[in-house]
Amino acid sequence: MADENGHPEPEEMQLGAVMSALADPLRRKVVIELVGDEDGAERTCMSFDLGVTKSTLTHHFRVLREAGLVFQVDRGNSRKVTLRRVELNDRFPGLLDLIANEIH
Repeated sequence: MADENGHPEPEEMQLGAVMSALADPLRRKVVIELVGDEDGAERTCMSFDLGVTKSTLTHHFRVLREAGLVFQVDRGNSRKVTLRRVELNDRFPGLLDLIANEIH
């Protein structure tokens, strides 16, 4: 069962939802950037410079969160996002390596 913020438990992550979230180029860009960051790095949603409205940005991060790709937490007046690297590697081995290779 997803927590109160919509983060699914690792065993609830579905490959179809993950792939659907990654099918969008803007969401895939977010994940590619997070894969390149240090493990556990937190970033604000605005740091990705996606060039979309705030409401569209909120939508994209909701899709990523509900698919289980990212963890979001409120930090004061901003929301920080972290890649769920360990959970993704356990649930879908090799997926993040494939995403990392898209950079090259």
